[in-house]
Amino acid sequence: MTRKRPPKLHYSLMHELLASDTQPMPAHNRRHQLTRMADALAEMMTAPKPSNTAWRVISDAVNLLETLVQHGEAPVKDPATGKVVASHWRGCDGSPIEVADTSGLLADAIAAMAKAGQRMFDGHPMRLDGPGIAAVRAVLEDYQTALEALPARTMVRCHRMTEKRIREIFGRIDHLPDGVHVMAI
Repeated sequence: MTRKRPPKLHYSLMHELLASDTQPMPAHNRRHQLTRMADALAEMMTAPKPSNTAWRVISDAVNLLETLVQHGEAPVKDPATGKVVASHWRGCDGSPIEVADTSGLLADAIAAMAKAGQRMFDGHPMRLDGPGIAAVRAVLEDYQTALEALPARTMVRCHRMTEKRIREIFGRIDHLPDGVHVMAI
């Protein structure tokens, strides 16, 4: 079995340092990201044969929100489970902003994307089921909220952290715990 290489890095430390720490990403960049995500979701829902690109765009959004929720500057843990359920990041004015999985569907969106990818490997169209669509929509809404509230530098840092996290996972692919699956399409 051949293993796919992890994706190349898109953002450098220089990108992060040059991004504004007091303003959100420019409106045209935010609009571009959100339009791509909405188009990818529509394709996964309605196209006769959704593309790998649509799957990747949605997976990127899910991974970015996971980074924002679980790997922020000040993680917030659920006292009952001890799991990280939100993180604080510095907002445009320097005050802390909590980024959370407001719907509680982040794990469901991750699972839905894995199921959609598995469908493709089984020879079927790469589709999301009803609960998967709802979970992905909720994650995209949370990501949009974060994108509009956080400074551009924080969002570039989030992209860099996500890329690093994905690379680390690919580096451990032969040593993952039972039940953990990594999918690259």
